[in-house]
Order: sequence, then structure tokens, then C-alpha cells
Amino acid sequence: MDSEGSGNSPIERNKRKKSNVKSAKKGKGSVLKQIPAEFFAENKNIAGFDNPGKSLYTTMRELVENALDSAESISVLPDIEITIEEISKSRYNSMIGLVDRERVDEELYDDFESAKAREKRLAKEARALEIEAKKPLLVKKMKDNLHGRGPKGRGDASFYRVVCKDNGRGMAHDDIPNMFGVVLSGTKYGLKQTRGKFGLGAKMALIWSKMSTGLPIEISSSLRGQSYVSFCRLDIDIHRNIPHIHKHEKRENKDQWHGAEIQVIIEGNWTTYRSKILHYMRQLAVITPYSQFIFRFVSEVQEKNITVRFARRTDVMPPVPAETKHHPSAVDILLIKHLVEESSKQNLLQFLQHEFVNIGKTHAERLIGEMGPDFSAKMPVKGLTSQQIVRIHQLFRQAKFDDPSGDCLSPAGEYNLRLGIIKELHPDMVATYASSPQVFEGHPFIVEAGISLGGKDVKQGLNIFRFANRIPLLFEQGADVVTRTALKRINWSSYKINQMQDKIGVFVSIVSTKIPFKGTGKEYIGDDISEISSVVKSAIKQCCLQLKSKIVKKLEARERQERKRNLTRYVPDASRALVEVLRELKPGKRQRLEDDELIRKVISRDITEATFREKLTQHVEQVDYEMALEYATQRGVREEPREPIYISALEGARSSSILLHGPVFAFRLIQ
Repeated sequence: MDSEGSGNSPIERNKRKKSNVKSAKKGKGSVLKQIPAEFFAENKNIAGFDNPGKSLYTTMRELVENALDSAESISVLPDIEITIEEISKSRYNSMIGLVDRERVDEELYDDFESAKAREKRLAKEARALEIEAKKPLLVKKMKDNLHGRGPKGRGDASFYRVVCKDNGRGMAHDDIPNMFGVVLSGTKYGLKQTRGKFGLGAKMALIWSKMSTGLPIEISSSLRGQSYVSFCRLDIDIHRNIPHIHKHEKRENKDQWHGAEIQVIIEGNWTTYRSKILHYMRQLAVITPYSQFIFRFVSEVQEKNITVRFARRTDVMPPVPAETKHHPSAVDILLIKHLVEESSKQNLLQFLQHEFVNIGKTHAERLIGEMGPDFSAKMPVKGLTSQQIVRIHQLFRQAKFDDPSGDCLSPAGEYNLRLGIIKELHPDMVATYASSPQVFEGHPFIVEAGISLGGKDVKQGLNIFRFANRIPLLFEQGADVVTRTALKRINWSSYKINQMQDKIGVFVSIVSTKIPFKGTGKEYIGDDISEISSVVKSAIKQCCLQLKSKIVKKLEARERQERKRNLTRYVPDASRALVEVLRELKPGKRQRLEDDELIRKVISRDITEATFREKLTQHVEQVDYEMALEYATQRGVREEPREPIYISALEGARSSSILLHGPVFAFRLIQ
């Protein structure tokens, strides 16, 4: 009783009041701090670091996409090497200077299994194997899954060294610490088509490394023509959001290499995400056939090592995306304020003309006149009040503007998409289509689609491949606009395609200055955006129409072959019957002279059964050719779209070859 009531005594209540007052005073005097790194460390799932397996996949993906951006930014064909090396727990302990220690109290550990529990588990596995013994194809798989299986504790972590090396732009020596050690710092800000937006990718890998292994990241980099290689070993101070530099030095660049090589050691799970990682690399090879990737997985068990080379099949690269200005209908109040602060223009008229697209001088003057008497063309833009900025925003929302053009976008191109599909899937048929630039909320976008039939390693039914700004999207496929359109809005049978039995590959790539991702993981595009879903549907249908024409021709050719085969089958019997009938006839007055001559030659064996067989076979061939020609004439010759080709003059500087290419072809003239 005394202990329960002591907390409510007047003395205790007085102590608590004083303590609360001190806490309140301390709280009033505390200083607000910025915690971007700490925030993302606590909410790592936002950047795709949900679990060790997903973290391994995301780390590899972010490093590869940064490498692609770096090479494409200087118009160099990307050569990228990715290595994932397995590190045992004992090897990891030696890296951090920790001595392995034998267990003393086994029951203390989470993976402890008593003799009774082990016996029960083994009996259950034996029963499962016995049940599946009648299914030979599954026995091996079950044995592989059950072999060595035991209770795995939470402490049994797997560690991996992820290395990515490229031949891209590289990084300046002094910029490396801040580029990797400060969250929300990067070179991808601004309005243009990019693979990344937040500057989080490599930094989140560093944060995950800090959280899971405590080991620093290592960066080697060199700019083009630079005589040294910058080497930096660092980690990040998560609470202060600053880099902690272990070593930063310049080394000799003997090979005149340029690019970047990044090494990070993290906790991961290769077993559960092996298929996702390889699937991602394959899809990346589809959308970037101008790149060469060498992927290696190095295990402590040599039989598990993997080396996959995704060869380059073209040197036609998409143009580098251009940075563009904001469309008036796509800005908010905060963005207008930011543009006002950053603008170098003196007056409102110049500000409207030069900070936004599709606002000419006449249009700007009309907009200023509509804003009201408080506005004038010559008024200083820096003097705009908050109320005036709100008025500008309201007018932007209501006024009519021309749609932005797609000149700033860099789609893969029909030729690259077609070549990538053929290179990786080897389909029987393929069709591609690229839409014209469309607009969603003031941002231009282009949809490219490809449909393939047949191919290797392709399952029956729909196999959907999604890309956004030339990035493969592997997760949350069911809710994506591409998946729902392909499953629910396309009548495949009307295009002579069997949705359940045919091996159908559906490839859709969307590029835009702003991809409207759903969710924090940036893994799918919602189905609720009518502007995008309608273009996706139209692009897929255009591909299906191309395939239908090919399928119909293939079916007609098959019918002709079947008809020809049937006629040819009866040639021997017909030849034999003709010879027998003609030999029984005798030349006479009732026959024509030609018939008499034929009968005499058959009787004298100048014309034999083999002669009739040869002539009938030739006749079948001739009839088949004439029918095909008549069919083609009736259908008429369609005028296909023509693509202008510009050939450079041979005078002047001579090169080894001239490249000609269009949306669906490319070839070289060798001099």
C-alpha cells in the first residue's frame, strides 16, 4: 500500500512539477536541426531498402543506373561491370577486427534446436519427400530445398561486396565527399528526364552499409584526360548529415581510364533476390542495347559462381535529355516563389517570357493585363508580394497555354527497342510503335511499345516488361497501368493472338520530365491517369495491328503450303493412273492427232510414269505461284511510311564508315 500511494504524495507531485518545468525550459531553448540522413535511415523503405534481399537488389540497381547516366551524359557507349561478391561471417569479422568466438551457452541463441525439435523437423521433411516421391521432377527441387535446412537465427546475416565500374564522366576530386556523404545533394535536380530524382541512390547504399556492416564505401574516379585517379574512402555521419572521410588521395592514372568505380559492403540476401537481379539485368539489356554489361556473382563455393555478359548490339544511342523550363500549368506557388528568387530577369515581362515555356511576348503582355491594375510589364520581379504570386498562380491555372513539346525527352527509340527485344528474347515476330509527345499536368511524355511472339525463356501467356525513363520496373506489377491495360483492355483474339497459349511479350516504356509514380518505392504508374492509360492502350493496339498483318500472311502461307502438300501427295497416284489408262487406249479416228501422238509415246514407253510425275509437280508449283500472285494483286501494294536518310558527303575528313539509321533500322556504309 505504501509503495502504491507514495507516488501521489505532495512531495512527489512537487518534484514532478519542478522536473516538468525544467524540461519545458530546456525544450524552449533547444535548437531545431536538419536530419535528412537520419530520417532516411529510419525510413529506409522509402528508397527500396525494405529488407536485406531488397537492399542488395536496390544497391546494385542504383549503382548501375548512375553508371549509365554518367556514360550517356558524355555520349560514350556504356561499358559497365557489376560484381557481387559473397563474404562469409568469419571473413567479415576479420575485416572489422573482430575475433570469432565459440558458443558457450547454445540455448541462449535464437537458432538453438533441441533434440526433440530436430527429430520432429526431420520426420516432417521425410514425410514430405515420401509424398512427393511420385513426382520425379519435383523430388530434386525438394531435396535441394531441404538439404542443409535447419533453424536459421536472426543473427545469421549474409554479407556482400557490391562493385560497379563504368567508363562515364567521373567526378571531380573535391566533389566526391559531398556527392556521397550528404543526403539530398546531387546533380540530377532541374526539370528534365532523368533516371533518379532525389540524390538518394548511392547515399542510401552508404547509409545501409553504415547500419548493417559499419564499413565505409570506397570510390575511385577520374575525369576524361585526367592524369590521376581520385580515391576516397568514407562513411556518413547519419545524425549530422556530413561525410566522415577516412582517406582522400590522388593516385597515378596509368591506363588513362575515365569513369567511376564504387565498392560497398552491405548485408543482403542473394538467394531470395537472385532471380530479380538477373531479371533486372536482362530487362536493362533490352532497353539499352547500346550498352555492354558484365555481371559476376562470386561465391565462396566455386560451383555457385555466375558470369553473364550482355553484349552490345548497336552503337546508336538516344540523345542526351535536355533540361527544359517549366510549363505554366505545372507550377505551384512555392515553385513560382523559387523561380522569382533565382531569376536573373529584372521585370515581370522578361520573367514570364524566359522562365516558362510557351509564353511569348504578346502572350505575356496579355497575361499581365489580365492580372489586374497592381501589375505592370516593367514592375521589378523581385518586388512581387505573396498575394501577387498567388494571383499569378491562379491565372496560370485558368489560362490556356499550348502544350509543351517533347523535344526535351530522350526515348529509347523504336530501333533500339526492337533490337533489344530481338537480342534478348529471340522471338518469332516482333512489332514496335512510338507515340507522339503527349501531355499530363503540363509535363510531356512519350510511350513506346513493343509486342513479341515466341522466343526463348518466355512463358506462355502475357509476359509484361515495364520501363519508366528507361528503368526496368520489377515490383508491384499488378497495379501498374501497363499490366491492367494488357490484361483487361486488349482483345487479343481479334488480332489472331491466343492470350493463354501464345508466348506474348508486352514491352512498354514511358519517358517524361515527371513520371507519376504511385507509392514511395517508385515501382509502378497508377491506372487512374486517363491521359497515360489511353496512350498505352493505343500503342499496344498499334503493335497488335502490325502483328495481325504478319500472322494473317503466315496463316495464308501455311494454307498454301498445305494445299500444295495435298496436291503433291496425289501426284504419284495420278501419274500411275494416267499411264494405265493411256496404255489401254489405241490410236484411232476418234482422238485428235495430239492425243494419238501421246498414246503412241506412252505405249512405246517414250513417256513414262516418271515423266507425268515431273510435269504434274511443275504444274502444281506454277498454280501455287499464280494464286499467290493473284492474291497479292487483289490486296494491292501499300505505301509504307518513308523515313528520310541523310548521307554525309565523302569529301573532307574520311572515316572508316558512315552510319545511317532510322526509327526501325540501322546500317553502315564501309568506305
